[in-house]
Amino acid sequence: MTFTLKKVIPWGRNFDEYRAMFNLKEEDLGKRFLGCSDGPASFNSTMHHRGGDVISVDPLYYFSADEIRNQVDEAHTDIMEQCRQHANEMVWTFFHSIEELEQIRKATTNEFLSDYETGLREGRYINASLPNLPFEAQTFDIALCSNFLFCYSEHFSEDFHIRSIKELCRLAPEVRIFPLNEPGSQKSRYLDSVLEQLKGDGFTLNIQEVPYGFSQDNNKMLMIKTR
Repeated sequence: MTFTLKKVIPWGRNFDEYRAMFNLKEEDLGKRFLGCSDGPASFNSTMHHRGGDVISVDPLYYFSADEIRNQVDEAHTDIMEQCRQHANEMVWTFFHSIEELEQIRKATTNEFLSDYETGLREGRYINASLPNLPFEAQTFDIALCSNFLFCYSEHFSEDFHIRSIKELCRLAPEVRIFPLNEPGSQKSRYLDSVLEQLKGDGFTLNIQEVPYGFSQDNNKMLMIKTR
């Protein structure tokens, strides 16, 4: 598959996708989450309305709701066109058609934006970015990183990945990262070396297959535990 990502794009996933991407069980949902690089995802909004505890961080939250809407709309046009061009190469198990994917992406954005200004005031959406986040050590139970680390290996160095993962591990005893591939179903160029260094530094690593992924061999999530 020849998807291309020229820059980090605002492309949000919903609550059901987060549960599948990160293999979250019902008992996990009562924990305190950090959602890193959440962008216009609706996981925070849905969890908030369920009584959950999530703080999302992303440099996207510097912008107003209208500005984010414009950025999402611009990305939407490009990504959906690429999806149509490569539909036959994609795995349609979580979503069953281009039309369903497009409908859910729009609904996800709408849910996020309906919650965004309230979430900003409540401190649930914070303008911050890896590898330095503005929290005390072990503030969270689980840190999630969705579609950023490893996915954008072309844009961010190996050192950036290592420093970012260690920062997430500073903030939570358990870190989950999805996916582990770059666009086009190719394993991240940094995955093996990053895993080797983390293992050498004493972290416990576990790669799990999860019930989510749009391309072959792109359904793996990395879980890192610090204790």
